[in-house]
Amino acid sequence: MPDGSVRIGRAVPERSGYAGRMVPLDRGQVSLRLYPHALPPRECVAELLRQASLAEEAGFDGLMTSEHHGGFPGYVPNPLQLAGWLLEATDCVWAAPCPLLLPLYHWSHITEQLAWLAVRFPGRVGGGFAIGGLAQDFEMADLVYEDRVARFKHDLPLVTEALRGRAASPLAEDPAVAACRADPVPMVSAAQSPGAVRRAARVGIGVLYDSLQTLARMREISDAYSEAGGQGTRIAIRRVWIGPPLDAQVEAQMDFYRGYATSDAQAHWGAGEELVSGVDGAEVAEKLLEVAGRGGCDSFNLRVHAAGIDPVRVEEQIARLGAETLPMLVAELRGG
Repeated sequence: MPDGSVRIGRAVPERSGYAGRMVPLDRGQVSLRLYPHALPPRECVAELLRQASLAEEAGFDGLMTSEHHGGFPGYVPNPLQLAGWLLEATDCVWAAPCPLLLPLYHWSHITEQLAWLAVRFPGRVGGGFAIGGLAQDFEMADLVYEDRVARFKHDLPLVTEALRGRAASPLAEDPAVAACRADPVPMVSAAQSPGAVRRAARVGIGVLYDSLQTLARMREISDAYSEAGGQGTRIAIRRVWIGPPLDAQVEAQMDFYRGYATSDAQAHWGAGEELVSGVDGAEVAEKLLEVAGRGGCDSFNLRVHAAGIDPVRVEEQIARLGAETLPMLVAELRGG
């Protein structure tokens, strides 16, 4: 566990093996999505930091955090702040609020916060943006839920340009934002449709797919992204598990998702495609590579959290994935 001391000026060591110093959210990478457990707040944060450290030891390239509000089960309200805590608790992996619900904020404030985090942890910060699909998040912020798509379409070009150091005044006067001209913050956009990937392609960023999309749908939007000139990473999200499949836990998680996801989103969900499991890590790697080939993705964000799974089992899975799955998976993704 980290001792909580501030490590200003500490050199970032080069890592051996397959997880080296790479640009966040780049092609051929495998990151881990961290979720809070149903623990008292202090214990919950300590467990998240522990899992971040274990993920780094296991060889994951990066860590993602995601967002919902009002105590929504399994999520945090502060993905950007949590990313900063994870970076402080580790040495080399990158971290990204991914996705952060862009329409909940003013894009200029998000720009400033990500830019300053990137100054504190150079080369280790990314950002991912999403429209948002839970009305409660917007109601708590006194925002009109139905306006979120228009806000996102307006704000995405502005925040992506600003995080490349090309903001207009007065935002351009912020020194951390100005520093993005030399060191832009890597970014992706959550995408579930051809229109969404074309929008990402227009602003020159990568895409992050939905964990429940069928491979046919993933291939459709991957092709649409390439046809639109998209040259960024295409990240597939999948829940993974080494050992007997978690049928009951996954079904409980699916019921949870069905409780709030829109009908449009559910129309492209596949039965049994979200969980990738195997008797050993090699089988999991082989199945993930099949997802990459058939779905047209080139990177993965993996999750091992599901309803009812205790922290010890999650920690065990992180270690096993590092030992059994990542070497084969990353070698094939980067070799290809």
